[in-house]
Amino acid sequence: MRKLVPWYAWALAVMLLDQLTKYCVSASFDYGESRAYTGFFNLVLTYNKGAAFSFLASAAGWQRGFFIAIALVAVIVISVLLARHAGDKLFCLSLSLILGGAVGNVLDRIVLGYVVDFLDFHLAGWHWPAFNLADSAITAGAVLLIVDSFRPRARRASAAQ
Repeated sequence: MRKLVPWYAWALAVMLLDQLTKYCVSASFDYGESRAYTGFFNLVLTYNKGAAFSFLASAAGWQRGFFIAIALVAVIVISVLLARHAGDKLFCLSLSLILGGAVGNVLDRIVLGYVVDFLDFHLAGWHWPAFNLADSAITAGAVLLIVDSFRPRARRASAAQ
């Protein structure tokens, strides 16, 4: 159990930072308000009732429960994987980032009914869909999982011990 503490601490830190940034932006912006900070980056307060890239955002409302259920299943699966591989540092760091991001977004869905997004990158009039720190952590965790999958098995096994 002691081996799991750092991984849950990472997940908790990601979730808390995500919630703090969402709170700060929500308290400082009106819905839809955008403030330019660079030639390629704005902060904008927007709400996403869907999943990534607003997938199913315009559905009739059933998607909220569906996405909450998926996130809760992911939390369970990730917790089992962390317990089984607690010594594999890169693998567990990846899972911790994903876990913290998933919990941060599911909290929004449960409490608010939508996910708060606010990071807006753009170039030549084209805007990437707005996202948040939880989404960034999930993406970074997924990239690290891919990197980890390319590590030789023997190296991964020795890292886990």
